[in-house]
Amino acid sequence: MIIGFIFWSILAVGLMAIGIISWRSKKPVGFFAGVKPPEVTDTVKYNHAVGKIWFVYAAVIELCGLPLLFMKRNSAGFAFLMLGVVGASIGLAVAYTIISTKYEKKP
Repeated sequence: MIIGFIFWSILAVGLMAIGIISWRSKKPVGFFAGVKPPEVTDTVKYNHAVGKIWFVYAAVIELCGLPLLFMKRNSAGFAFLMLGVVGASIGLAVAYTIISTKYEKKP
């Protein structure tokens, strides 16, 4: 299962890269696929907030993958691993909704 953990860690590093790109961007970053980024009041703070949630998400995903080092193949523990990923993904979407409402320009 070490190979599984290696692939899992590569995914977490990719998510971390998204956070770094979001953090360093000069224009407001998009979050959901196919949706234009909102017009924001403070681009730097907005991008840093989006970058932070990607960093946290990457860390949670990596922590969810740690049991891969100890589980046997076809273990029931995979269900808990997947539930953790689903919970983290829902948390990511909720956090972004809070950030977008905080920094979005009001008409």
